[in-house]
Amino acid sequence: MNKIGVIGAGKWGSALAFAFSEKKEVFITSRTSRDLKNFVSLDVILELEYLVIAIPAQQIALWLEENFVYSGQKILVAAKGIEASSGRFLNDIYSKYVPDENIAFLSGPSFATEVMQSLPTALVVNSHNEKLSAQFASFFPSFIKIYTSTDVMGAEVAGAYKNVIAIAAGVCEGLKLGKNAAASLISRGLVEMQRFGKVYGAKEESFVGLSGAGDLFLTASSTMSRNFRVGLGLAEGKTQEEIVTELGEVAEGIGTAYALHKIAKEKDLYLPIAREVYALLEGKNPHVSLRDLIAN
Repeated sequence: MNKIGVIGAGKWGSALAFAFSEKKEVFITSRTSRDLKNFVSLDVILELEYLVIAIPAQQIALWLEENFVYSGQKILVAAKGIEASSGRFLNDIYSKYVPDENIAFLSGPSFATEVMQSLPTALVVNSHNEKLSAQFASFFPSFIKIYTSTDVMGAEVAGAYKNVIAIAAGVCEGLKLGKNAAASLISRGLVEMQRFGKVYGAKEESFVGLSGAGDLFLTASSTMSRNFRVGLGLAEGKTQEEIVTELGEVAEGIGTAYALHKIAKEKDLYLPIAREVYALLEGKNPHVSLRDLIAN
């Protein structure tokens, strides 16, 4: 029986620990001690062969530098995002510490609250190592259907970009623009992320499947989504700082919006929705942003 170590005891890390415990013995750790079953120190976790890392994208580079010691572990990355300061994708960040054949990335529609209730969903394990994908896929519980893919970049782009579109969808909802506008925004957002992914060699099919459309439709349509709630706050005229304080947890779309702004400037890319989300986070009036988005 393979033991699994989960690093990161927030809502998503805790949900994954719960899910994997149906079939496997699971241990969990985090930066601060928690009163959780099988909570152990990081040193104990790093000795396990199979690790699930649920540390947010904006924090992972520093965490790896300060804490990670590679000794042949097989890793499933459970975060989604692009590093704001550098524009690096998660696979770029991890590549310094873990060989390509030992890492996989989880994608697809997955609210932690529903996973904790054992409600059904379908997810994708993405890795260039198909044997590793199959191994991690076998660990998931009966209520989660798992598909596998070798399109790591497709999963990375879709998983990160959909959070930015979800912020825009929250703004749309907060401004009471209606369901027509929401559907238009989300569908154009899907096109925008697919176009962006093509620059990085991502496969088009990833964007119309669970990693892309599935996760986007979920995240951009519910107040259970932190990024959607960021958009609601922006529509109310709240500052980024006020919104983050009220959330009390990480909304990956914020950092990713800044990363996309950086990448778009460097590569001269046309990313109209991401551009307006960045501007809104920087304080642009949402009504002016809407006007500019329609006009361009």
